[in-house]
Amino acid sequence: MTESADASPSRQPRKRLQYGEGREALLNAAVRVVARGGLRKLTYRAVAEEAGVTHGLVVHHFGSRDALIEEALAHTIRTSLSISALEPGTGRVADFSTGLSDMVTATPDTQAFQYELLLESRRRPELLPQIRELYDEYFDAAQRELGRMLPAGADRALTRLVFAALDGLVLHQLVLGEPEVTDAALEELRSLLRLLDANGADGASADGGNGGNGGETGA
Repeated sequence: MTESADASPSRQPRKRLQYGEGREALLNAAVRVVARGGLRKLTYRAVAEEAGVTHGLVVHHFGSRDALIEEALAHTIRTSLSISALEPGTGRVADFSTGLSDMVTATPDTQAFQYELLLESRRRPELLPQIRELYDEYFDAAQRELGRMLPAGADRALTRLVFAALDGLVLHQLVLGEPEVTDAALEELRSLLRLLDANGADGASADGGNGGNGGETGA
């Protein structure tokens, strides 16, 4: 593609960005490109066009396509964890994942990007370490909050079960819409957690306060 083609009126004007601003803008652009067209569409040129900057600026910031993918994944982790209520830190069941449907509505590209890379990792095993890192962040956050909510704590299996429910709800809303269905399902999940909370409290009293589910507890 020639520079004259890049400068056509249909293109976004090129602009020079500050280092911090430019890096985040490029990561957001990469997320949007993958969300719309899959990982195969992720090129320096596509990201540059999406962000309205030069091709060389993308190369300058990331150096390689693999580095761009890895940093975009890390960016989506930070974004998702900061805007979701996966770990509110209150230990109250009523607060657990209260912002989930709003998060999907507000940031569909971020969620779609993660699912695109999840599926792509089946075809490209070299992506699996980044995907594991992404999900380990989520598992750890979920386990910490479940540990705050449940007197007996939460072992790995319970954490995975709860997070799988949340992950499935995000995917269904992303594809089917219906945030009200997500909210109703989340309230049912909280009801189940309240039952575990009550049972755990009873068990802790009977065992002299040890909780005793024999599993790994949240940090």
